Amino acid sequence: MIWYAALVLAVAGERVAELAVALRHTRWARARGGVESGRGHYPAMVALHTALLAGCLVEAGVADRPFVPLLGWPMVAVVLAAQALRWWCIRTLGPRWNTRVIVVPGLPLVTGGPYRLLRHPNYVAVAAEGISLPLVHGAWVTALVFTVLNALLMAVRVRCEEAALAAASPAGAPA
Repeated sequence: MIWYAALVLAVAGERVAELAVALRHTRWARARGGVESGRGHYPAMVALHTALLAGCLVEAGVADRPFVPLLGWPMVAVVLAAQALRWWCIRTLGPRWNTRVIVVPGLPLVTGGPYRLLRHPNYVAVAAEGISLPLVHGAWVTALVFTVLNALLMAVRVRCEEAALAAASPAGAPA
């Protein structure tokens, strides 16, 4: 369980690093006229992601969930792949990436990197991590609850992001 706690804490540390990058990118976007949308759902997203990390540790410890190597090791691989995908998204979007929905008007839509393949690859990484991180140590209730709540939140988030991109796209180009 100690190594699992270390993994969850490493993911938490990665989240702190993301927030530092997002803060820098927020300043960049605002300096260029960036417009924030969806402030209302942002606190729920922060709470859900924090609850995921806490739930992993609480469920694995309190419910005495065992580490089952046949499930746990593949889930570790998925967690690592989700981190790689997330950072590929961050690198591809550069200063446009953020944990908030902030769009700089007039910039063209990014279509490189993972965005060649998927419209919202960062959210695929979030979903994969939300399932795999708890299942590394058998925390299936946390995985299930996060997945359901995240799906509801992503329905709001993607709608918000799509509207913000469409409103800011140059010359009415499809976003």
